[in-house]
Amino acid sequence: MPPLPQQRHKVVLVLDLVESVRLMAANEAAVINQWRGFMHHATTQVLPACHGRLVKSLGDGLLAEFDQPTDAVQAALALHRYFAPLNQTLPSAQQLHLRAGINATNLYVDENDVYGQGVNLAARVADLASPGETLVTASVFDGIVIGVDAEVEDRGESYLKHWPEPVRTWLLYPVSSDSAAVRPRVPEGVAADFRPSIAVVPFETRSHAAEQYVIGELIADGVIAQLSRSQNLRVISRMSTTAFRGRQRTADEIGQRLDASFVLGGSYVTYGDKVVIMAELSDNQRGEVIWAERLTGDTHDLLELQSTLLDALCSACAKALLNELVQRTLVLPVPQLDSNALMLGGITLMHRSTPRDLQRSQQLLEAVVQRHKRVATPWAWLAKWHIMQVVQGLSPEPARDFKRAIDTADRALDLEPSSSLAMAIKGHALCHLGEDVGASRRLLQEASQSNPNDAMAWLYNSVWSQMWGKAEDSVTEAENALRLSPLDPQKYYFEMMLAASYAALGRWEQVVEQCNSSLKKNRYHLPTIRSLMTAQHELGSKEEARKTFEVLLALQPDLTLEKYLSSGGESPLRRRVAKVMESLGLPRR
Repeated sequence: MPPLPQQRHKVVLVLDLVESVRLMAANEAAVINQWRGFMHHATTQVLPACHGRLVKSLGDGLLAEFDQPTDAVQAALALHRYFAPLNQTLPSAQQLHLRAGINATNLYVDENDVYGQGVNLAARVADLASPGETLVTASVFDGIVIGVDAEVEDRGESYLKHWPEPVRTWLLYPVSSDSAAVRPRVPEGVAADFRPSIAVVPFETRSHAAEQYVIGELIADGVIAQLSRSQNLRVISRMSTTAFRGRQRTADEIGQRLDASFVLGGSYVTYGDKVVIMAELSDNQRGEVIWAERLTGDTHDLLELQSTLLDALCSACAKALLNELVQRTLVLPVPQLDSNALMLGGITLMHRSTPRDLQRSQQLLEAVVQRHKRVATPWAWLAKWHIMQVVQGLSPEPARDFKRAIDTADRALDLEPSSSLAMAIKGHALCHLGEDVGASRRLLQEASQSNPNDAMAWLYNSVWSQMWGKAEDSVTEAENALRLSPLDPQKYYFEMMLAASYAALGRWEQVVEQCNSSLKKNRYHLPTIRSLMTAQHELGSKEEARKTFEVLLALQPDLTLEKYLSSGGESPLRRRVAKVMESLGLPRR
């Protein structure tokens, strides 16, 4: 018996022709001829362009494998388009439609086939898809960027045949020009932000060795950390710029996506312990490179708090852009790669909002805290986790968990008193408790002043204004947060906060618009569902409000008015939400 083939991490695409048996019975020769044309198109054009390999053709379907989720997604979307011209000429009963499922997992791979449960899961997911749809699992969803690779709609969890636990899936559809980079309008009377905006994208390696990719992330992390210290620049969020790692996009395309006037990027190559960086700064309005330089240094220097190489890079870039107005300080240590993966995983799962994902998030964040007890950032995110427990209705004692969030944020501030993230999270917890509203406001304002580019600080300032201050300020602050993080993985959270700000002003149509956009990205976030329900009720759509209320109860069956009101301070907006839920039949206790 031959030995077991090597196991590799692969992305598998399973695609089939919907109702192929009926179509073949009606006109076998025509369907076979069209299918053969489709397979020729797939194997000679789509799969080679998307770096895919055809594993097998199934007569009315295909199985293909890829190394990257983005390649599989682009291939699926391209294959769906093949039959569109033909279908325009056929009656609906004769039209040919595809459905697809994509899953990323470890598989046994040889030259003839791929083997493993992951293939079966992709096939089960394809069975869930309707004609023309592509559904993906969480392992694929985590590898794409919404608004760049595809638009998404959260389909929730489904029980699949012969699968031990429910599987969460997302529907993918192409990015349209209408959905790309929509910018919130600056309200009249509000001072415009005249600071030039800059996006620092991950530097690309000229080597194909996997271990080299981390250096490009380290360079971008260090440069963003330093440039963000200047109040004269608007620096795009790291979580947004990382979306372009490994994607062949021009500086102009990146600038349009991120609403950035300038893009800093480049490439690097290593020779032993030495690294050579080729950096260039592009002016997107003029469509030209305005500065370029070649820098050489030690790779170990990239891990230092005061990196000589990154300091030189930032200094030269700032001189070309702002006549040396940028401060030369690195304030955050660059985490090791494994720790960085743990923290990003913890942050991502925290915002998935299901109990299982929140539990896993806690495990990941606590692992980072244990590994780096003297670093503030993991403590700050762990504090945020305690708040999310309350927000999702999973805390039996909300006041206790808010105080745990405050204590954990204090640990972060003890380590780094200037941490805008820790200040913002502590201020946010105090805001919800409602016991010291003044202290909450001071912390949030200090956070945004300390780092004007901290989107989270602006977002939490918006929550405070909506609960205790002026609703108009809340909208301005939430829109500013959204502008600073246009491609953030937690964009649904920013949209929900903006919806709540509109609700405080009674702008209910905009509340519905933002909530629907948010729920497409995360259908389990309870505050978004409550905001949508309230807006529908206020607009007179009582039946729609009741349906949304039923969704809320399905996710939180033990919800009562008393439990809801005890999970935060009694702001006017919270009282309005409570009144709507009471009118829909929510019991007091």
